[in-house]
Amino acid sequence: MQAVETIFSDDSLLVLNKPSGLLCVPGRGVDKQDCLSSRVQHHFPGALIVHRLDMATSGLLLMARNASTQRALGRLFELRDVYKRYVAVVQGDIRRAAIQHLLPVDDWQLIDLPIAVDWPNRPLRTIDHATGKPSQTHWRFIEFDASTDSSRIELAPLTGRSHQLRVHMQALGHPILGDALYAGAAEQAKAVRLMLHASSLAFTHPETGEPVAFELAAPF
Repeated sequence: MQAVETIFSDDSLLVLNKPSGLLCVPGRGVDKQDCLSSRVQHHFPGALIVHRLDMATSGLLLMARNASTQRALGRLFELRDVYKRYVAVVQGDIRRAAIQHLLPVDDWQLIDLPIAVDWPNRPLRTIDHATGKPSQTHWRFIEFDASTDSSRIELAPLTGRSHQLRVHMQALGHPILGDALYAGAAEQAKAVRLMLHASSLAFTHPETGEPVAFELAAPF
């Protein structure tokens, strides 16, 4: 069983580098039992999942070493006291979305669109102003690549809905490249994987009370 890279470990928690294409927890069926949690538990017995990343997303992920730390970290996520930032590559020149609304191109912009389960097309999510849950994402432009007509951006979710970043970027008209669920065929063909990576994670350590922060560069 291939080990998952450990970025940080102590007696309370683990910070891991989740690869793209690996489930966080076992799925349905014998072919979906290999996952991050089982690989980590092989080396750290008793490690517990605190939050998840989509199977296709890579990057920083937290696990607890015991039940009390799992509860404490879970509480931090509930209170939105965990700072998360992602790097993504999206279709088109996203600066136009800011210019269209007369906003400074280099500033953080806000997407405030409610997300609901798309029941006829589960597990997809959709923007639904009638039944959707409040969902907010900050995004910021990094650079434009004219050769691929794509933009590298940073994303900072304020809420934690399933597929939130992918749905919000699609709604903005700039789907994430390689997204098999929310991008068109042309955008999917531009990348061999989902171009979304959890690059930053910061929170207050539940045992020491000290602020901790981790950075992991995107592999794309």
